Amino acid sequence: MRTSRKAATLITVAALGIGIAVSGCSGSGGRSAEEKPAGTSGGAGVATTPRMKIAMVTHSGEGDTFWDIVQSGAEQAAAKDNAEFLYSADKEGKEQAQLVQAAIDQKVDGLIVTLAKPEAVEDVVAKAVKAGIPVVTINSGARFSERLGALGHIGQDEKVAGEAVGEELDARGRKKALCVIHEQGNVSLEERCAGVRKTFGGRVENLDVDGTNMPASTSSIEAKLQADRDIDAIVTLGAPFAAASVKAKDGSGSTAEVDTFDLNAEVVKRLKAHEVGFAVDQQPYLQGYLAVDELWLNRTNGNVIGGGKPVLTGPAIVTAKDVPQLEKYTARGTR
Repeated sequence: MRTSRKAATLITVAALGIGIAVSGCSGSGGRSAEEKPAGTSGGAGVATTPRMKIAMVTHSGEGDTFWDIVQSGAEQAAAKDNAEFLYSADKEGKEQAQLVQAAIDQKVDGLIVTLAKPEAVEDVVAKAVKAGIPVVTINSGARFSERLGALGHIGQDEKVAGEAVGEELDARGRKKALCVIHEQGNVSLEERCAGVRKTFGGRVENLDVDGTNMPASTSSIEAKLQADRDIDAIVTLGAPFAAASVKAKDGSGSTAEVDTFDLNAEVVKRLKAHEVGFAVDQQPYLQGYLAVDELWLNRTNGNVIGGGKPVLTGPAIVTAKDVPQLEKYTARGTR
């Protein structure tokens, strides 16, 4: 597994953040009982701090393997932190904003939100901050987080991730890449393709597909591969679209390599079978876990993970050689 140099420092910060959170609810270690932080349990169980209600509102719904992993991390942290965890999502910016408003109306103690379409949710996020609800942004829209008054952002820098992909494509001798955008207007996806274009020595062409219709997406990719035989790399921006691209490649007779952002059990299987060349892992479990922990730590101890700066959870390039380690993690739904 290879980690982008730009991301390495803040991934370390993220790891330290987990260490802080765990130690905050553990009775282990050499400190006396009098020295333990207030609100921690006597053993490695649930925190004894007052019950919290934390809402997460994202731009992608349940059933998406990526967001299933994010939720898994958040739920694990919430169980440890004595927090009630509420999850809702909608891919349309206007509807996502309404869900954020619903969380405000429920008087949650903390809010986690994605900024894939920041212009649609910025007003209501600012409203939450003004109402005294601490906000942590995750996954997308990092550059908008501070301006909206969030405690911080947890995720990967999408441009840095794209640049890492461009460098990897160069190392693999590729000459023309097709960057498949499955959700129009999503700033993170656009940043990924822009990053690839910045560092890749070859040519990059974007292809917009309807991510809500996988058969149509597959057909669009297949048609493009049939029309342009110079394409020797397909870069998908979400794990489910790697499988669609493999199918499109086979249907078109193309020899292009399929590579993808994000990781799930299916992608690991395809890495093992050499149907996918490499994947970019941004550690979604860590995004959910750290976001909940940051809200808990902020409420109980005034902490801000990363000092308010973005805490990067990726990118890490994973290939077939990483499969033995990854298989056990994806099997339990944490990678």
